[in-house]
Amino acid sequence: MGISARELAANTPATRDRYVDLLRVASLGVVVLGHWLMAAVTADGAVGNLLAVVPELQIVTWVFQVMPVFFFVGGFSHAIAHRSRPQYAAFLRARLQRLLRPTMVFIGVWGALALVVQLLGGDRGLTGVALRLVAQPLWFIGIYLAMVAFTPPLLKLHERYGWGAFAALVAAAAAVDVLRFAADVPYVEFLNFAFVWLAVHQLGFLRADGMIRLPGALAVAGLAGAGLLVAFGPYPLSMVGMPGEKVSNMAPPTLALLCHGLWLVGAVELLRGPGARFAARAGVWRKVVAANGIAMTAFLWHLSAMLGVYGALLALGARLPAPATAGWWVQAPLRIAAAALLTAGLVAAFRRFERPATAAPATGEGGPVAALGITLALLGVLGLSMVGFGGLLEGRTALLIAVHVSAPAAVGMALAGWLLVERAGRGGRRGPGAA
Repeated sequence: MGISARELAANTPATRDRYVDLLRVASLGVVVLGHWLMAAVTADGAVGNLLAVVPELQIVTWVFQVMPVFFFVGGFSHAIAHRSRPQYAAFLRARLQRLLRPTMVFIGVWGALALVVQLLGGDRGLTGVALRLVAQPLWFIGIYLAMVAFTPPLLKLHERYGWGAFAALVAAAAAVDVLRFAADVPYVEFLNFAFVWLAVHQLGFLRADGMIRLPGALAVAGLAGAGLLVAFGPYPLSMVGMPGEKVSNMAPPTLALLCHGLWLVGAVELLRGPGARFAARAGVWRKVVAANGIAMTAFLWHLSAMLGVYGALLALGARLPAPATAGWWVQAPLRIAAAALLTAGLVAAFRRFERPATAAPATGEGGPVAALGITLALLGVLGLSMVGFGGLLEGRTALLIAVHVSAPAAVGMALAGWLLVERAGRGGRRGPGAA
């Protein structure tokens, strides 16, 4: 049996930054709640976005699009983890165990379900939409894999240049947008999946070394920059992706989204004092520890739960009010509560795959194999987030960085990458005399 959340909470060292753990849980929680609320499913099974139905609500994404906070926290955690385990392969395996194992289980379960559904001819209506939508959260996993992979070299640059390394990433992101919008260079926008998110991640390194000393200035600069870019540039108001929009701030990410990330990081740093005192409360800290232990599993399955609730309502013949009407808002708390209960059931079923395995002995071997593994894993996961689980038998594809990828190919890359990372983290094959 593993150690309980209560025991982990009681044994937490006094030196641990509990506010960071609180931010990690809170940011994922806001993302999950936002997805549940934004889903606008109609009586015919079509899935839309509440922000498209009520465009005036798009301004709230400037507060509730908090994924940059999660990546900022990731940078802080990765800096500390790498300094305590500097061997590349061992670092990758230690950071990715609780990420890739539940992800591979999710992919395996949904891949099998999708194949059965398609063989039975049931991939139409809401079911067909679900096969595509449930894979969308995997984009986050793919980006996070890239952040882990780039931590060692970017941490070295941070240790040498400090804010200069961050500024270089910001300049690169700006240059990409100039080439995209002013010069119309094809495919260049995909580079900002790296530059934008790695710049936010780099802020976590700066926090780990106590270098964010003027969070108020950071917040003001970020908010002003995002406002000016949206007001006078080609950037949309929404900081989340919108169906059918010509330009998205999210996919690929833009300089406006990077400014939004600066504003959020500055804001959460301004709240650091009261946030740390809140996280230090015994009852709060136990809940934070418990939530961190299931956070990735809940994130992976929350859209499955939401679509399951809507599917059950349609199957039972329940009346679904038109999105954003009075009846829809009245029903919203009940739908969210049902999605939360179903998510809890899925977490109970799959949470064991998120528990960390026994740590492998640290070795200096396996770096190239680990690098190949994480590259395959992130390409596979990103590809699957774009193509979804539908069309497995027809060979449906989606464009991933100028290359068309199918769901079977994406699954194969993700699985092969995971196995390579696991193998490299254990130091490769044992020699003949190994115990």
